[in-house]
Amino acid sequence: MTSIGSASIPIQFSDDEDVGRFLPPRPQTPPGPPPPSAPYAPSSKLSFGVVCSSNINRSMEGHVVLGNAGLKVESYGTGSTVRLPGRSAMDPRIFKFGTPYAQMYESLATEDEAFFFQNGVLQLCRRGSGVKVAPQRWQDTPSTAIASHDVVIAFEERIFDAVVEDLQTRDPTDDFAPIHVICLDTKDNPHEAHIQGRVCLELCWLLENAGDLVAEAPEIVENFQMVHMSHTQIKVLYQLCYL
Repeated sequence: MTSIGSASIPIQFSDDEDVGRFLPPRPQTPPGPPPPSAPYAPSSKLSFGVVCSSNINRSMEGHVVLGNAGLKVESYGTGSTVRLPGRSAMDPRIFKFGTPYAQMYESLATEDEAFFFQNGVLQLCRRGSGVKVAPQRWQDTPSTAIASHDVVIAFEERIFDAVVEDLQTRDPTDDFAPIHVICLDTKDNPHEAHIQGRVCLELCWLLENAGDLVAEAPEIVENFQMVHMSHTQIKVLYQLCYL
């Protein structure tokens, strides 16, 4: 899991309630230097979207790792609500998309701070607060914002399918530009998200360094599968869409 810094600033709530809680500044990760074939670019030429179910674990890990490495990135979830682990699989804590991470943190800490710290959910909320205000739902995001992304990384096959289906049902934008949708299947826990965040960064650097992304992306993804994913049966999925 991404480490949390020691410095802190007060959490700000919409109702100006002084709750006495604190959140860290933007989480720090290793700088993620690209391989020699993909020179570091302080301002990336591509825009990346990273997507999981609730925009709090896998996609937020990708958001932090890619952003701290200098890539332009935004994160999303495709679920109907933000679902966080409770005391059992049948008892999740549910929030609406758009609920500030700080508000989720305060709600859960008030309910049972020790438990939600032990299961890691408070740490995820704190990390989210250090990156942006609230989780964003992919399907509710305007097409103009979605179309600004050149590459979208989904961290589960069903999420990949949901992203592709959504892109295919939206009305085309004036630019009708290509969007490269890729699936890096990842178990929904902080440990696996941390590992795949680094894998995602390696792939995104290769795509960032492409001369003609439409022509080169399929081969880049295929070679990445062969070289980097030989230890697993998980296949890297790819779909070229337009919006």
